[in-house]
Amino acid sequence: MNIIFVGRNPGSVKQLDLRHPAVICTALAIVLFIVGGAFSVGMSLGGRHGAVHPLDQLGGWSAELLSQQAQLEETRKALQEKVNAIAMRVGQMNASVIRLDALGKRLTQMANLDNGEFDFGSPPPQGGSEGGSDGQPAQIPSLTSMIDGLQSQLSSREQQLGVLENLILTRELNKQVYPAGRPVGEGWISSYFGQRADPFTGYTAFHRGIDFAAIEGTQVTAVGAGLVTWSGDRSGFGEMVEINHGNGLSTRYGHNEKLLVKSGEMVRKGQPIALMGSTGRSTGTHLHFEVLKNGAQVDPLRFIGEVR
Repeated sequence: MNIIFVGRNPGSVKQLDLRHPAVICTALAIVLFIVGGAFSVGMSLGGRHGAVHPLDQLGGWSAELLSQQAQLEETRKALQEKVNAIAMRVGQMNASVIRLDALGKRLTQMANLDNGEFDFGSPPPQGGSEGGSDGQPAQIPSLTSMIDGLQSQLSSREQQLGVLENLILTRELNKQVYPAGRPVGEGWISSYFGQRADPFTGYTAFHRGIDFAAIEGTQVTAVGAGLVTWSGDRSGFGEMVEINHGNGLSTRYGHNEKLLVKSGEMVRKGQPIALMGSTGRSTGTHLHFEVLKNGAQVDPLRFIGEVR
């Protein structure tokens, strides 16, 4: 390829052969000069604008990565602390459930309830519709709130069951201390409470108890739990036992042959306390039984469950 230059003067024509080695070398030199200049200018401008060396940039990335790893470790520790706290709360709730189960079993037995209906050894039956759940997965804050609410409910139920247990125990205790039933398993009533002819004088007198006739040595039992306030000889009663049952009620057992308890001793309902005899002012083997309400004798028939 040739380039022809035509001058202003006639006949002034010049020709440049682009394939000539000198022309090619000159063109390459010009191109290299331009590229080199542009590179120098670029480096100069980059240096002026604070360009970062690749090694420095790699060090920055490493430092940022270490910082992110440290933040991730702190987040993991905080999450583990929350998990540990939740696990502790779940353990406390499990202990509460165990106490409630034990308390429920005791109440079932104390109240004579059906064990099949109130089975505290198995979870309660539950169910629902066949449709899918519209709820959302539990998050840690909402899960903590749920555990707090459940713990509050468990504490409330435990208190309620505790109150119920105390009421049942009080009821059972009242049953034990309240005088009820016959003081002897054998024998018959030979004299009732109220007016009668005195067996020694024949005059009308008020009999303040009930007499049970039976063979000598028949066991006399306490009709209710209580504290023995008298055990020994007493004028007119012979060998007598007196028991205080609380709530203003007490019972007396007179004319015994032998006493089996001592003053200050606690006795339970149905416990043998004496053997029937004929000591004191008596015409034969029998038990004189009295019930006192606030210090005054009342008709024992109201307590032994028999009619006249």
